[in-house]
Amino acid sequence: MNTCKPYRTNSTHDAIAGRRLALAVSVASLGLVVSQAQAQESVEDRLSALEQQLAEVEPHARGDQGFSFNTYARSGLLLNSDGKSAPGGPYLTPAGSVGGAVGRLGNEPDTYLEAILNYKSVADNGTKAHYRLMIADSTTSSNDWTAGDGALNVRQAYVEFSNLAGFTGVFEDASIWAGKRFDRDNFDIHWLDSDFVFLAGTGAGLYDVTFSESVKSNFSLYGRSFQDFPSDPDSTDETSDTDNLILTANNYFGNLQWMINGMSAADNDERVVEGVTEAADTGVNTMLAYHGDSFFGIADGNFKVALLHGQGLGAEVKNIGADGNLHEDAASTRAAVYGTTRLSDSWRIAPMIMAETSTDRYVEGDEYQWLTFNTRLANELGANFEMQYEASWQVMDLNTEGYDDRGDVDGDYARFTIAPTFKPQVGGFWNRPEIRVFASYSTWDDELNRYDGGDALGQEDFGGSQWTFGTQMEIWF
Repeated sequence: MNTCKPYRTNSTHDAIAGRRLALAVSVASLGLVVSQAQAQESVEDRLSALEQQLAEVEPHARGDQGFSFNTYARSGLLLNSDGKSAPGGPYLTPAGSVGGAVGRLGNEPDTYLEAILNYKSVADNGTKAHYRLMIADSTTSSNDWTAGDGALNVRQAYVEFSNLAGFTGVFEDASIWAGKRFDRDNFDIHWLDSDFVFLAGTGAGLYDVTFSESVKSNFSLYGRSFQDFPSDPDSTDETSDTDNLILTANNYFGNLQWMINGMSAADNDERVVEGVTEAADTGVNTMLAYHGDSFFGIADGNFKVALLHGQGLGAEVKNIGADGNLHEDAASTRAAVYGTTRLSDSWRIAPMIMAETSTDRYVEGDEYQWLTFNTRLANELGANFEMQYEASWQVMDLNTEGYDDRGDVDGDYARFTIAPTFKPQVGGFWNRPEIRVFASYSTWDDELNRYDGGDALGQEDFGGSQWTFGTQMEIWF
């Protein structure tokens, strides 16, 4: 018996082929969808990883996190016309002993440096932490190894917290700090090498308590230590330490600044000064300043002006709380102003005036008066070269009443410096680094030589008119 296979018509074949085709398309489509999903997942993973990397790098790029290094340094030679080392410094004159600086260009014989190490971090809640360590050294030696006569020192070591997650209201933008530091809001006249005000020491503080958009206040407590002193006027064997505590309120009203400092140094009234115990153990100091954003309203640039007054321990109006020898009746008043602007596309000018008067400063009846006028001028002659000029004139009338064996003097000092200067790029007062060569001419009244036999103007081979020459580098970043 013959067995026959089923017979398939053309329509049956077509149906089967169609189903096979549909299945193939479905499988292909499913593969394509899976592949697209995998690709999309891979792209999203890469984007997520990239975003995470950017999130980790961004705080470092902004400077909110990680290590950084800053510095200020200067170093150079100062020689007289015989090729020998010459005395110098911004506080060269008798008035320099009470803060009367005369300018620094072509007048600095030292190597001074600050190495500033910073570490910043950000907590998960957004609070920022900043640790700073500043190491400084100063020497007048020209040798490569100066450990024997240098002055290596830790000048700052503090921690500051900002953007604190738990602070609200007027404290929302505030920061807190503790340790040894320079106050954040010190400001100076750089080319004079004189601060308007310099507040520093060891303590703690609160910055940027914000009462309104234009009204802010800073509060701090600093401690400073005076040198040991005889605690009994009739004995030189026993000594005491005295810590001067400085409570500060620094207030800003737009461009206007009002600073007030109160001081107390327990037992400092036992200090023996010129044979008597009349040193101050309390004091007050205040400053009213204006920070201008133009050159006195007449040209582009900036200016700063300040009026300072202090009594007792506050009579050292610049280095707040730093002088323990001040008389209990000491009183000082200082005024200072400077500005910077351009005279043309290639000429810059920066004039300043500073003056001070003080009475009963160290002993009853003494009087110190001085005034300094200084101007820095620069002519930009190329992409990397400019000529700098500085002129200084100071007049003083110092009646010391014999304090520290100093003589009374009344006279003038004047200096002019020319300094060809090279730099990576000219273009402003604050562009550094610089390499300079210079020549300076100084002249002063002979009477000033009698102030103190140990100072520069009292040296036998440094009197009358002097030429000095040298070279110097200066850098900061």
